[in-house]
Amino acid sequence: MSSVVKSACLSVILLVAVAGPGCGAASPREPIIGVAMAHFDDNWLTILRTAMADHASGLPGTALQFSDAQGDVARQLSQMQNFVTQGVAAVIVNAADTSATPGMTKIAREARVPLVYVNRRPAESTLPPGVVFVGSDDLQAGTLQMEELARLMNYQGNVAIMVGELASNGAQLRTKAVEDVVAKYPRMKIVEKQVANFQRERGLDLMNNWLTAGAAIDAVAANNDEMAIGAIMAIQQAGIQSRNILVGGVDATPDALAELAKGTLAVSVFQDARGQGRGAVDAAVKLSRGESVDSFVWIPFELVTRENFKSFVNR
Repeated sequence: MSSVVKSACLSVILLVAVAGPGCGAASPREPIIGVAMAHFDDNWLTILRTAMADHASGLPGTALQFSDAQGDVARQLSQMQNFVTQGVAAVIVNAADTSATPGMTKIAREARVPLVYVNRRPAESTLPPGVVFVGSDDLQAGTLQMEELARLMNYQGNVAIMVGELASNGAQLRTKAVEDVVAKYPRMKIVEKQVANFQRERGLDLMNNWLTAGAAIDAVAANNDEMAIGAIMAIQQAGIQSRNILVGGVDATPDALAELAKGTLAVSVFQDARGQGRGAVDAAVKLSRGESVDSFVWIPFELVTRENFKSFVNR
């Protein structure tokens, strides 16, 4: 199969999660790895999903089949059960709700199908054999973000926190880290903390509400870049100078890097979507072959500022 045709086929698999005969569907000699995503319409998760597809395209005998839970736990559990019924070689899960992972682990273990969680850490503190987590330490992300915001604030002022999805372990840990950093500095305090579900529009609405209510805010620590960009939009619409309210995000998405270039975003934290995607596929392939993999595969976060953002543009 030519590289052009192979790429086209992978795109079809990525979009509809079905490999048809016309696209060189996986044969019994080419086992499929099922990939259950929490969302298809999330910018960062799209980068993660594309990274997995790209990496798999370079691994002989590796085919991926994607499903979109659309944020629905029951849907994702059903999709995972369907993968197991199909006899996939392994399953990769980006959990819609991390509290539901014990049930997913149970399904995989009973079916003796290797399971890899990616990006969103499962609820279990320890993982059984054949189950692996590939991701980054969200406590580190929140700490890097808030320490840089604190430095830029001269360690004084009011902080508002935009929380991602409450069901996300990552949102919980990033928020805790921000709170822990603020607690270290006597002249800083948290004045607002509300959920905006990792969404730009929700971040915009939430920031508008805070500004309309007259909240005194010196910095916004958002659990991801999408909410941070929403906050920036609201601040601009209110006619407030970006230097008067510092905004920090997490992920270092292309849109966030553009805001850093304009000086509207104060800080982000690079979460290596490609590294996580490659790591998840590699772990799934190894487990399917009976090879051993560490239970936790960590991909480090990196601080991104207005001074160093250019070095992250191509990453």
